[in-house]
Amino acid sequence: MKLFKKLILSLALVLIAAFVLGACSGGQQGGGGQQGGEGQETTPAEGGESQETTPEETATEPAAELGIDILVEADENMINTYSLLAVNPESPWVDADGNSVDPATVSINTAGADAFINWMLSDGKEYAGQYGFEEYGEYLFYIKDDAPVSEVEVPAATEETKVIRISTTTSVNDSGLLGYLLPIFEGEYGYTVEVTSAGTGKAIANAKMGNADLLLVHSKKQEEAFIEEGFARVVDGQAAERLAFMYNYFVLVGPKDDPAAVKAAADVKAAFAGIAEGKFPFISRGDGSGTHTKELSLWPEELGIAAEPESFEAYQDWYISANAGMGVCLTMAEEKGAYILSDKATFLTFKANGGKIDK
Repeated sequence: MKLFKKLILSLALVLIAAFVLGACSGGQQGGGGQQGGEGQETTPAEGGESQETTPEETATEPAAELGIDILVEADENMINTYSLLAVNPESPWVDADGNSVDPATVSINTAGADAFINWMLSDGKEYAGQYGFEEYGEYLFYIKDDAPVSEVEVPAATEETKVIRISTTTSVNDSGLLGYLLPIFEGEYGYTVEVTSAGTGKAIANAKMGNADLLLVHSKKQEEAFIEEGFARVVDGQAAERLAFMYNYFVLVGPKDDPAAVKAAADVKAAFAGIAEGKFPFISRGDGSGTHTKELSLWPEELGIAAEPESFEAYQDWYISANAGMGVCLTMAEEKGAYILSDKATFLTFKANGGKIDK
C-alpha cells in the first residue's frame, strides 16, 4: 500500500511539473518553431534552448529618408506613354555603327512576340494597371482609355517559341513592373522571357541589330522612326505597328529645400528655366532614353541644350550628363543634392527602397 501511495504521489508531481513548464513556455510547438507569449517569436539558442526576441528586434528597418523628393508633377508636358512594337523579321538589320548585318544570322520569334503582346493587351494590362498600389499606396502605371485591345487566345509555349527577347527601357525594369508581370505570364503559358534593359535609344538600337523580338519603350519620336525605317510590323488583329497602351508621369525631383524654388514655378518649363538661371546642379540621363528626350524638350530653347556634348559644354558647372540608367542617375542626384527628371514609377520604387533600385 505504501508503495502504491508513493507511485501515486510521484505521478502527481510529474503532472504538476509538466503543467508548470507548459504555462511558463506560454505557447505551443508546431511547424518550424515555437511561438512565445504576446506574439513574440522565440528562436533556438545554443544548447537547444529558446531565446525571446523583442518587437524592436523583429521590426522591419524603416527605409532611409532621402534628401530629394518629387517637387513638380501632374503637368501636361510630363505625360509618359509606353508602347509595344513587334520586330519585323524582314528588317534591314544594322549593327551599332549602322553597317548591314547578314539576315541569315538573325532569327526573330514572331509567335512568341505575338503571344506576349496579345497577353499584355488583354490580361496583362489589367495586372499592369494594378501594379504598385498595394506596396506604394498609389498606382505606378495607368492604362490608356483608348488602349488597343486583344481578344486573341494566347498559345502555350513550344520548344520553338519558348524564349522571347524583350528590349525595354530602364524605367520599366527599375520600377519593378516586369519583375511583377513576367512570372505571371511565364507561369501561365510556359514561356521564358529574356529582358535587355537600357535607355529607349539603346533599346531600339538593340532591336535594329536583331537582338530582340519586341520592344516596350516610351519615346514616340524614336518609335515612329523605327517604324518608318522598316523595323516594325503590325501584329495580327491590330491596326498599327505602334501599340501605345499605358502611361505614367515624369516628375521633377530635387532637394527638399528646393533652392531653385521649382515648386512655386508656374509650370514645369518655368521650373527648368529657374534651374538653369540659378545654375543649380542637374543630373541628365544623357543616354538617348525616353526620359532624356523628354528632358531636352523642357529646357528654354535659347539655352540650346541638345543631345550633343558641345551643346551643354558651357553649362558643365551645373549640368551633368551621366549617360546612365534611371536608378544610377537618381543615386547621383541624391548624393549631389541635384535636380533630375524621372519617371514617377522608378522614383517611388527608389524612395520606398531607401535610395536603392532592386532589380
